[in-house]
Amino acid sequence: MFNNIYKNKKVLITGHTGFKGSWLSLWLELMGAKVIGYSINVPTMPSLFELIKPKSVDIRADINDLKKLKFIIKKYKPEIIFHLAAQSLVGVSYKETINTLNTNIIGTANILESLKENKFVKAVVVITTDKVYLNNEANKHFKETDCLGGYDPYSASKAACEIIVSSYRNSFFNIRDYGKTHKTLIATARAGNSIGGGDFAKDRLVSDFTKAILTNTKLTIRNPESIRPWQYILDTLRGYLLLGARLLEGKKQFAQAWNFGPKNTDIRKVEDVIKELYKHFERFEYCTDKTKTFHETKCLKLDISKTKKELKWIPKYNMVKTLNEISNWIKTYQQKKDIRKLCVKQIKEFCNTKN
Repeated sequence: MFNNIYKNKKVLITGHTGFKGSWLSLWLELMGAKVIGYSINVPTMPSLFELIKPKSVDIRADINDLKKLKFIIKKYKPEIIFHLAAQSLVGVSYKETINTLNTNIIGTANILESLKENKFVKAVVVITTDKVYLNNEANKHFKETDCLGGYDPYSASKAACEIIVSSYRNSFFNIRDYGKTHKTLIATARAGNSIGGGDFAKDRLVSDFTKAILTNTKLTIRNPESIRPWQYILDTLRGYLLLGARLLEGKKQFAQAWNFGPKNTDIRKVEDVIKELYKHFERFEYCTDKTKTFHETKCLKLDISKTKKELKWIPKYNMVKTLNEISNWIKTYQQKKDIRKLCVKQIKEFCNTKN
């Protein structure tokens, strides 16, 4: 799928112990990459990272520790960096605002600042979010050229990340100077709601559903009518890996922002996703939390036409297939079977599936 470009490559993943980071670490391991993980801690218990135990260098450090970060990058000399480390929950950003801003904004700046002192990092993929856009609830599909914004602290912090990346790229890693004064290409990835097995983070739909199934309790959802661009975790990561591969190949036209989202048929209401998930289990029980404590966007859609045309990426799995994979993951976990073995199987089956 990636022409063996990651085989034997040194890959630094920040936030490697999180949901996306764990899946990405395992996938890169299977491709023969030499993975170096950098995270402050394991964010949840239970933890996908602890369940699958990717074979990577496991460094526990703060992304805000610039000195430590520079040391690690200099020591391991990664050829590509996937920057996933973040405070990624909207609700938490209202309660831990300064931590969110520091981690997401300054943490990203620290990664970019570290690049100025080395010549071996060829590519950087900075992961932001679909929430970076100025959303006036106009029910539109956001393009990469649309205005950035952010109502809540999390969204604002990620929009700021996009601006910071653009600034560093223009000021220090300009594509016009690529191959002359520097050899580093930097891109950002704006993905929709990535769902899959192993997400245990608080206040995320599949995570909350998983906990309800495991504890045999009623699921509580906040905004059943909200519309989101749902996509399978491996589809999202395939987008990141394709983008990283193009950067490693020195294709400087890819050093920009990219949307990764589902086909229009999979932009669904929260309630629709829950109803589909419950079809895999022998009960159907949920309620709505009417104590709305913070603002959340009602409708969010992504335009992926540029990504489809130029990066040649489209989602492999539709909603039905995605939720089937999630249900299999939950049932395997319920039965206390080998989760690493299942995740490896799901990655291999995904790679062998044609678009």
